[in-house]
Amino acid sequence: MKKLTVAIIGGGSRGIDAYGTLMHKSNQYQVVSVCDARAVRLTLAKKEFKIPSRLLFKDEKAFFKKKLADVCIVATQDQDHVRHAIKAMSLGYHVLLEKPITPSKSECFRLLAAQKKYKRKVIVCHVLRYAPAYLEVARLIDQGTIGTLMDIDALEQVAYWHQAHSFVRGNWHDSKKTSPMILAKCCHDMDLLQYYAKSRCQYVSSMGRLDFFNKEHQPKGASKRCATCKYIDTCPYSAKNIYIKMWKEKGSPKNDWPFNVTCTTYPLTEKNLKKAYESNEYGECVFTCRNDVVDHQQTIMTFENGVTANLCMTGFTAKPGRIYKFHGTTGEIDLDEERHEILIKRFGEKAVTVPFNKIQSKCSFGHGGGDEGLVNALYQIVTGKKDGAATTLASSIESHLMCYAAEESRLKHGQLITIKHAK
Repeated sequence: MKKLTVAIIGGGSRGIDAYGTLMHKSNQYQVVSVCDARAVRLTLAKKEFKIPSRLLFKDEKAFFKKKLADVCIVATQDQDHVRHAIKAMSLGYHVLLEKPITPSKSECFRLLAAQKKYKRKVIVCHVLRYAPAYLEVARLIDQGTIGTLMDIDALEQVAYWHQAHSFVRGNWHDSKKTSPMILAKCCHDMDLLQYYAKSRCQYVSSMGRLDFFNKEHQPKGASKRCATCKYIDTCPYSAKNIYIKMWKEKGSPKNDWPFNVTCTTYPLTEKNLKKAYESNEYGECVFTCRNDVVDHQQTIMTFENGVTANLCMTGFTAKPGRIYKFHGTTGEIDLDEERHEILIKRFGEKAVTVPFNKIQSKCSFGHGGGDEGLVNALYQIVTGKKDGAATTLASSIESHLMCYAAEESRLKHGQLITIKHAK
């Protein structure tokens, strides 16, 4: 079997810990180079992937001086994706591009033009399109299990701790430096909705705000940092509860998200986690951070074929996990990540429950096996064993246009926006 060589720019939890690790454990790939500005991540890559020092880069100019592999994983920050992807294609790489593609609509089209120019394959990491449970729902709808699909009710449960970790304290807290939350968190959902509707979206209306995570809601007498706060044991958002208590409840993993983002000293230990949140942004009070992204948002969509959809994204849930309800002319399907099951309810018949573990093998990686499915699909496509990906650049841009329209609508207090699609 031919091994594809892989170079990674952006050695974070997706670039190294997810895709890089999966590829390293596979007999289909060999990770040969990593570029990241943080020395600690390069040290980890050297140890985990056995990469020689000469192929570890802190500077992107040195990394892109020449082609180093067959595939380039672009897993940098959102605003850097297009620049890095175009440079990679110009050198002859095929590209695995972390989502979202970019916060800029015009850059989406610039990237698409570059792909046509360089004739390279670009696969966007909408990993849920490769997850067995989501594929099973598509199969059920396509075979007419619930008649004709009429509307979709989608709930994106961000979870209180994930909201605090990623969108209040973490990398995506500032929309001016990264992306609006509807794009950063829900381009997955927009991609899925158009996939299930089998149509382009025509109209979007959206409303949402940042209401809770601000100075107004800070408890009386609270500190600016969790480590010195009198509420450290009782506040659900305290760094101690999220990063120590949860870490222990998960079995004290040696390298697992979100703990490996909070603390970059490996292996993870209680001492190292505590030392990290006592000094970095993940130990700041969630009510005094410099965040500006929404903590809840509702988006309503109409597709060109008449299917309607509603997406509720909220940071105020106890647990994470999407819950989708599909309403058809002869029945309903519920996809419930929290309960790990699909529920089929044909009108006039007894409901049928299908547990996720009956349709997917046990996988230690995220997104219900979607990460692994994406990596496997990439190999098939680049080696010519499969014609095309489910998440090509062109198809993924459509979901991003939905996100851009939703954010425009939100800023205009729910004004109906007509989407102008890619040609």
